[in-house]
Parts: sequence; C-alpha cells; structure tokens
Amino acid sequence: MKMPDKCPSCGGKLLVTRLECAGCGSQMEGAYSPCPVCTLSSEHRELFDLFMAARGNLREVQRVLGVSYPTARNRIIGMFEAYERQSGRSGLSRMEILNLLREGKISTAEAETLLREAAH
Repeated sequence: MKMPDKCPSCGGKLLVTRLECAGCGSQMEGAYSPCPVCTLSSEHRELFDLFMAARGNLREVQRVLGVSYPTARNRIIGMFEAYERQSGRSGLSRMEILNLLREGKISTAEAETLLREAAH
C-alpha cells in the first residue's frame, strides 16, 4: 500500500508518527516528515516510478505514456519541480542565473553549469 499524499478528510499535509520494524516488531513513535517523493501527488509518484524503471530514459517514458517527447519531458520537469518544492531545494531560475552572469558575479562556465542543472 502506498502512503497517501494528503489527508483524505481535509486535504492537509500528513505527518508520520509511528515506525515499525517488519522483522522484529520494534516500534518508534515521534513526528517524522515523509520523504519528498512520498509527498508527491499520486500522478507525480507514478511518473517518478516510471522514470526510475526507465532508468531516466525519456524516450522509454514517452513510449510507455504514449505521448510526444516534449510532453513526456514537460511532465518530468513538472515532477522534478514538485520534488524540489517538497524537499525545500529549489535552485536558481534561469533568469537569476543570467542576471548573475550579466552582473559579473559568476563566470560563463559557472552559468553554463547552473543552466544545465536548471534544465534537469
């Protein structure tokens, strides 16, 4: 059974409060944040699973989904953006990178690297 991504009653954020070992039955109670993938919408989690099964091959994702390559790519980008929001890790936007380059705060090589990372 997959963990729900939000409260079925009010739609709020869920918090893990108990963990149990499947082997020995030991239990821990507390307030644990679920991993960012666990908090993705079911649609994004299914896409994440497909992306992982395809080992990151967008052509395979495209084939399985039965959509165009740009559509598959846009869905993957949306999934990663949602992941970044959930994990609290959001990189610089492309415009911010270009502004840093224009202001001389980063080199062309650094901007190139950051833009590549932002595209993925």
